[in-house]
Amino acid sequence: MAKTKELSKDTRNKIVDLHQAGKTESAIGKQLGVKKSTVGAIIRKWKTYKTTDNLPRSGAPRKISPRGLGPKDSNLAVPDVSPLLKPVHVQARLKFARAHSDDPEEDWENVIWSDETKIELFGKNSNCCVWRRKNAVLHPKNTIPTVKHGGGNIMLWGCFSAKGPGRLICVKERMNGAMYREILSENLLPSARALKMKHGWVFQHDNDPKHTARATKEWLRKKHFKVLEWPSQSSDLNPIENLWELKVRVAQRQPQNITALEICEEEWAKIPATVCESLVKNYRKRLTPVIANKGKTQV
Repeated sequence: MAKTKELSKDTRNKIVDLHQAGKTESAIGKQLGVKKSTVGAIIRKWKTYKTTDNLPRSGAPRKISPRGLGPKDSNLAVPDVSPLLKPVHVQARLKFARAHSDDPEEDWENVIWSDETKIELFGKNSNCCVWRRKNAVLHPKNTIPTVKHGGGNIMLWGCFSAKGPGRLICVKERMNGAMYREILSENLLPSARALKMKHGWVFQHDNDPKHTARATKEWLRKKHFKVLEWPSQSSDLNPIENLWELKVRVAQRQPQNITALEICEEEWAKIPATVCESLVKNYRKRLTPVIANKGKTQV
């Protein structure tokens, strides 16, 4: 029997968000194009373990070395993670890329880009390698501390524009729609003012259920915020993804508890405005491969 393709972490989290919003398993499955049994399994896992991550499996680890088992002229590498694209996503991405491929650079400079990400304490925030001497495998400098069942995590919300980083907020609880609107209320306009955005600036966020909820849309409408229409499953088109490497810098400082992870705000503030400017200045280069690949991610 062929192995079923694993759902992306973003899709698993959306299932939980929709469940908390009162949707039935059948309705969630239809909306996301996922089998009802799969939706039920993910919800049960979340209720039991408070996570949608894959759990460690039992059994002894494989001892055979992978060296030499791959095709000729290939290297063993960690696979890149990319969103699961369905035909509707591909079409929306292609439509977005074509619609904005000729937009002037000044338009992108007047966009506030935003996103959320999770940073884990003693977690696998990134894949990394170290140079080490023989018999120094367990030296503290050559290891990453871990705990058996994870050490907690916080959610980050951040925004930036071509002029530099905006505010970064650490959320220590699971973010819901009300909390998201509170974050926008307290931080979006102050960020726009600090970044000296021009009149008519545009706000970008993705299609997370918290963002597309009726209450959130109504709040944005009443505040007269212009929102960039965004294609689902398109994190590769959001330049803020390049700024989340701050998780690596936070890990290098070896925080010892969740409170210490607030040093991420310090690391965020250190991001040079020139980096932000470059990401936005080259934005159209992100759209070119989307058009060339007819909406699919770059191979």
